[in-house]
Parts: sequence; C-alpha cells; structure tokens
Amino acid sequence: MLFRRREPQTFWTKLRTACWPRRSFRRSATYLKKRVLRLNAKPHAIAAGVAAGVLSSFTPFLGFHFLIAFALAFCLSGNMAAAALGCVVGNPLTFPAIWAATYEVGRLILGVSPAPGDAAAPSGLTHALMNRDLAAIWEPIVKPMLVGSVPLGLGFAAVAYGVVYLASRSFQRRRAIRLQERRAASALPRGPMGSAA
Repeated sequence: MLFRRREPQTFWTKLRTACWPRRSFRRSATYLKKRVLRLNAKPHAIAAGVAAGVLSSFTPFLGFHFLIAFALAFCLSGNMAAAALGCVVGNPLTFPAIWAATYEVGRLILGVSPAPGDAAAPSGLTHALMNRDLAAIWEPIVKPMLVGSVPLGLGFAAVAYGVVYLASRSFQRRRAIRLQERRAASALPRGPMGSAA
C-alpha cells in the first residue's frame, strides 16, 4: 500500500493518539473542519449529517453512536460521512462533561430529587454494571441521561447545523468563484510568447 506505515502502530500508541493527538488539538480540529467543508454534497446535507452526529453523541448508548447518527442522517437527508465526523464530538475528553450534564438535566426534567450523598454512585451500581443488569441501572442512571440528552443534544445539534451550513455554503461559493476565474483565465487567447493577449 502506498501510504502504509513501515512499522505498524501498537494498540497503546493508537489509544494514546485517539485521546491526545500527536501534533496538537488545533491541527486536528483544522483537519476535521477541512474534511467536512470539502465533502461533495449540498450545504444542507453536510450540516444535517454533522448535526445528526452531534445529537447521537449526547445519547447514553455508547457503541451505537454511529448507527444512531447514520439513521438520523438518513431521515434528515444528511451526508453519512458528515454524520460520522459529527460523532467526533463524543470522545474520551468530552464524554465526562456530556454524561454529567445529561444526567443532571434529565434529573431536573424528571423531578428526581438528589439522594443524600448523591456525589457517590447509587448503591449496587458496581454490582449491576459487572453483571450487566440493565434493569438495575435503568431507573437511577440511564433514564435520566436519556431524557437529558434530548434537549441538550437538540440544542447542540441546532448550533452545529447553523455553523456548518453557513461555513459550507460560504466555502462552496468561494470555490465556485475560484473555479470560474481559473476557467476564464485558461480560456483567454495566448500570444506568441505564451502570455495572454
């Protein structure tokens, strides 16, 4: 393969790079921004795809974010690649804040009062997680997170849609103007020395 590494990365190197980029966060963000803007689709499709990815990142269904994003993007006529890139919002650095916010908002919406000493995990949570007992963690954890993910996810998805739509439309207009200028310049008749007449 043309661009394959000479020495494959180990699992730990890949994990470290996923959590902490080799170059910088700014460079990684710039790369993602350019990937989204250069997608070959209408601005609505790109923005709807990114919004679907952002919305799915707020759900508590870890491991299913891509599937949820693809389903939402399909329903919204969004771009699937943009939906996958929108899922980048949910990553190991942002999940703690997202989960805490969705849990608190969901608890407020459901009217669940905090138990005394609520900073600690609910009793039996570790046992329920180890035994994969979804029924035991549904009421105290998953239900508030799911309810809280709806308003937070919709809000952040709406902001992402607006920002990406405007940026994509602007980028595509500038690119169309540049292409027209190049075509016009190449259509000019050439003089004897190769310069434009």
